[in-house]
Amino acid sequence: MRESRHLASIHVYPVKAMRAVDLGESLVEPWGLAGDRRWLVVDPTGRFVSQREEPQLARVVARYDGPDLAITLSAPGRARITVAAPRADAGAPLLPVSVWRSGLRVAAAGQEADDWLSGYLDRPVRLVHLDDPLRRPVDQEYGAPGDTVSFADGYPLLLTNASSLDELGKWLADDGDEPVPMNRFRPNVVVAGAEPWEEDQWRRIRIGAVAFRVAKPCGRCIVTTTDQATGQRGSQPLTMLGRKRRLGQDLVFGQNLIPDERGVIRVGDPVDILA
Repeated sequence: MRESRHLASIHVYPVKAMRAVDLGESLVEPWGLAGDRRWLVVDPTGRFVSQREEPQLARVVARYDGPDLAITLSAPGRARITVAAPRADAGAPLLPVSVWRSGLRVAAAGQEADDWLSGYLDRPVRLVHLDDPLRRPVDQEYGAPGDTVSFADGYPLLLTNASSLDELGKWLADDGDEPVPMNRFRPNVVVAGAEPWEEDQWRRIRIGAVAFRVAKPCGRCIVTTTDQATGQRGSQPLTMLGRKRRLGQDLVFGQNLIPDERGVIRVGDPVDILA
């Protein structure tokens, strides 16, 4: 008897590009899981910095410290630091930043946090906070008016399928390569009990009591080749995705989701296909 579809794991990334935090449950907000990617590292021009150019960000652990989205950062060779969440309505200066094609103004974390991150990366960077998550709209080609997103690449949540990872692992093993773990794909929600690549056909789903639109497949990049514990690069699974999972110009794994409502999701919740 086939295992029923269910939510296998939940993950948030308090600072975009830093290590995942695993959760047993999470509040779903219109712009994503509560606390997901509300902080961002930017260069002096305000352009976002990610593991694409700084794979060592995978070794930085960011955890929330209190109810107000303050974070504690830790990394190899650096003393731990706690950063209060700045807010424009409390006097924090707003900085112009860009995440892909999105430009918006967000709150600056301050010199101490900037110095800490700049010392770790050995280059000048700044830390900023999305104090108002309504500032950044979703790409209207795939979203609806009023849809918003945090500092995620483009959409509020990323879903992956454990069976699809198993299939990818078989392809890699057959080619003499090691399978890769799911954390290479940096998902928010992982579904188990589905058939491999079944998620390609989904248009609307419900996890527990929360409904989502499936916006589009997720095009993958060099981050998938980065070991999320060491920051070291390889060539897989991107080479294999190029052979087996090419959709136009994109190498795809996973699906982007947009919530239709607020609610709490929990590991073990059923996953129902609505369309």
